Amino acid sequence: MKLALVTGAGQGLGAAIAARLAAQPQRVGVLDLDGEAAQRVAAELPDAIALTADTTDEVAVNSALDQLGETPDVVVCNAGIVRFGRLLNLAVDDWRTVVDVNLTGTFVTARAAAARMIAEQIPGSIITIASMNGVAPGPNAGAYGSTKAAICLLAQQMALEWGPHGIRVNTVAPGMIDAGMSTDIFADPHFRELRENKVPLGRLGTAEDIAEAVAWLASDQAAYITGQTLLVDGGVTMSAIANLPRPPSVDGVGVEG
Repeated sequence: MKLALVTGAGQGLGAAIAARLAAQPQRVGVLDLDGEAAQRVAAELPDAIALTADTTDEVAVNSALDQLGETPDVVVCNAGIVRFGRLLNLAVDDWRTVVDVNLTGTFVTARAAAARMIAEQIPGSIITIASMNGVAPGPNAGAYGSTKAAICLLAQQMALEWGPHGIRVNTVAPGMIDAGMSTDIFADPHFRELRENKVPLGRLGTAEDIAEAVAWLASDQAAYITGQTLLVDGGVTMSAIANLPRPPSVDGVGVEG
């Protein structure tokens, strides 16, 4: 049985990812800054272990890895936060906090795990969690989109450097997901409908949609895939032009009668 570590797994996407990996089956380390939340999730999974750590703290992350008892061969760097606000009004402390948790936390966790994989010659899979906001910017998102774009490139750099050791690194970029940080947005029926109508597939994504994508990238079926960003967004990111107004006459240009 393989061993997986999922950060930010005390709720939302992280909890769903941990549950999906546990069903493969895999032993799962459920890591979260909120130790009680980690324990609640781990208690629902077979052979799971709850871990408490700040992913920006290298000592704490290594301590959590020690508590696993062995080196995981699947690591999902999911921990992240957002501080909404217009850039002109955004407090620098808020900017730094989001950069530290989202980007530095991903780097610290991935590097700590990769160092152990390399030392033990374990061909592992590391999956970072970005966002469609790392591919296409959204207004008033503060540092969030910038950190998610950086995570995509960081994953590519890690894939390049660690590939010779058999370590694959990929990124999953969720779209409008009815879970986690977006729960409050979709609680409003009006805005929920407006957003759903902008999704080419006609629905919001679920935490399980993201968990399935992560599980596939972690599996042997994706053994020759590394350095990639997989958008799981129902087609939203590609649909910008489709949502722009256009005169009906344009659609008939060049059509032969």
